Amino acid sequence: MPNEPDHPPAKKFKPASVLFRLDKQKAGMLLPGKPKTTTIDDQRRQLPIYQARNQLLHHLRQLHNAILIGETGSGKTTQIPQYLYEAGIGRQGLVAVTQPRRVAAISLAGRVAEEKRTHLGKLVGYSVRFEDVTSSETKLKFMTDGMLLREAISDPLLLHYTVVILDEAHERTVHTDVLFGVVKTAQRRRKELNKIPLKVIVMSATMDVDLFSEYFNRSPVLYLEGRQHPIQIYYTKRPQSDYLQAALVSVFQIHQEAPPSHDILVFMTGQEEIEALARTCRDIAKHLPDNCGSMLVVPLYASLPPTQQLRVFRDAPKGCRKVILSTNIAETSVTISGVKYVIDTGMVKAKRFNPDSGLEVLAVQQVSKAQAWQRAGRSGRKESGFCYRLYTEQEFDKFIPMTVPEIQRCNLASVMLQLMALGIQDVMNFDFMSKPSAEALRSAVEHLELLGAVERNHEHVVLTGLGKKMSRFPLEPRYAKTILLSSNYSCSEEMLSMVSLLSVDTVLYNPPARREEVLAIRKKFMSSEGDHMTLLNIYRAFQKVNGNKEWCRENFVNSRNMSLVKEVRAQLREICLKLNLKLESCGADTGKIRQCIAHGMFINAAELQPDGSYLALDTRQPVAIHPSSVLFQAKPAYVVFNELLHTSRCYMRDLCLVDADWLLHAAPQYFGRKLHPSKS
Repeated sequence: MPNEPDHPPAKKFKPASVLFRLDKQKAGMLLPGKPKTTTIDDQRRQLPIYQARNQLLHHLRQLHNAILIGETGSGKTTQIPQYLYEAGIGRQGLVAVTQPRRVAAISLAGRVAEEKRTHLGKLVGYSVRFEDVTSSETKLKFMTDGMLLREAISDPLLLHYTVVILDEAHERTVHTDVLFGVVKTAQRRRKELNKIPLKVIVMSATMDVDLFSEYFNRSPVLYLEGRQHPIQIYYTKRPQSDYLQAALVSVFQIHQEAPPSHDILVFMTGQEEIEALARTCRDIAKHLPDNCGSMLVVPLYASLPPTQQLRVFRDAPKGCRKVILSTNIAETSVTISGVKYVIDTGMVKAKRFNPDSGLEVLAVQQVSKAQAWQRAGRSGRKESGFCYRLYTEQEFDKFIPMTVPEIQRCNLASVMLQLMALGIQDVMNFDFMSKPSAEALRSAVEHLELLGAVERNHEHVVLTGLGKKMSRFPLEPRYAKTILLSSNYSCSEEMLSMVSLLSVDTVLYNPPARREEVLAIRKKFMSSEGDHMTLLNIYRAFQKVNGNKEWCRENFVNSRNMSLVKEVRAQLREICLKLNLKLESCGADTGKIRQCIAHGMFINAAELQPDGSYLALDTRQPVAIHPSSVLFQAKPAYVVFNELLHTSRCYMRDLCLVDADWLLHAAPQYFGRKLHPSKS
């Protein structure tokens, strides 16, 4: 096999290359996909949850709180809001159904509207960040957990709602965890004030039920059993030193044995791994004997353009096997029918924030047992399936039971700002289900103090006038402050574009196989002032061609994310107008934009050292410019960066060139201590 010295030739891929042991006792069970029926009503009746409808309604009518466990595909998310509405439960107000992801909120609302034979935005609507499709007629409202939190700022008792369904609770996102406390408080306060009671239903496929039940006042747990398909779980006999090589061997082991109509889903950790394995699989498949059948390899990760993401849902040509290489995006939020085999590497890429160093570490780590079972479940959607785990059963037994909640591994500055905007006075003792460390809470308050968003008032921390304005924006505190400062530098229009670009998933598409081509195309947009200016140049060019999709393809720009930038920008502009901010453009004077960035994001500053390395000024952490930055070959004296990520070393990503004087002016006392003596 040419040009692939690191992998054995195709002829070595024999069924015995990786040996698995079936453990029938540990086999998981899963539900089928959509039944093959003609009408929507038939489909609803054939969902597993339908048999339990009357019993469920009997319990939910009587309970103030309930924990509902139902397997993926049982129909709980789409049906329970409809059952409640049809039974008249909660009709005095709205039924809110929260989701961790905007894609899920939008698609679920669309499905339920279809089932209720109504236009989206009428009886059934949705609300996600920067998009509200609801009306005065809306009774069933699907929304991201972050949107319900924002509503709670102006309505802490959530009086518009009579039922709140917290779905996918096992994902334990930051917003979901804060929402647990907010909803619990609203429920208690409404009871004290003799208001209409608030019913809370927590739903999940898997979770630590004891923890949830205890937190929600010892709520009863309702288990929803469904029509199930068995999944055979195979473990490796020995630990695998190279999970990528083991995944490759497993793909071809299955490919040589299984019928071509059985698709394979492989869980991996990130884009680079996926693209590399995709190339290798395609190369090997070309050299296999004709009787092995052909193979269609499809990658799936968040930054893929939407048209390419949709390829995973299309059937492969007849006689051809589809092999999907995916990040954990396919664990819960995306269901791909036709998958018969799952290969689980047991690894995931996750961020962890260290309050002591201020460092956000992006690292490959083992999944939790709950994640492993979610992955296995993807193989049994329509019939019995198989899951090949690339680790031993002994290794699996040592996995942590549940994923560590995001609230315990992220920067809490946004959370603390939101809690104070909600009117919660003692933020340090907020009723978190899984309390973050005291150090993480203190670090977040100090961060907000530096930004001028909060001040200490005796024993309590309170919002300043600036902090109140910052909380109006659904953004990280530093981004909100930068927008608020922009009118001082006559660059509000540019800063709205900039922050919008930084607030969505990357607008750039960087296929590794076309690296040289991408670099050549990007040169015309590159700015010696840094990545922020380069992004702004790309956005301006996108606007000039009115978002032409062909232009996006030619320039390796993600058109969907760029369109989202426009929507985000329009919403942020609306907030600015409500706050009476002066909106103007600085034109070609990019120095004003960089000055504004320095004043808003000064905490993320780094200084060039005499030996050519960099130090992050806040933490004195050694850092380096990420190879993807336009400043990678340059050595500017001072930069402000968007984030720090630690892979093989500690990298600064998304950099902007700044002057030492600007930093000193932004925070004189702070930088008086931090800057190199000769500069201050």
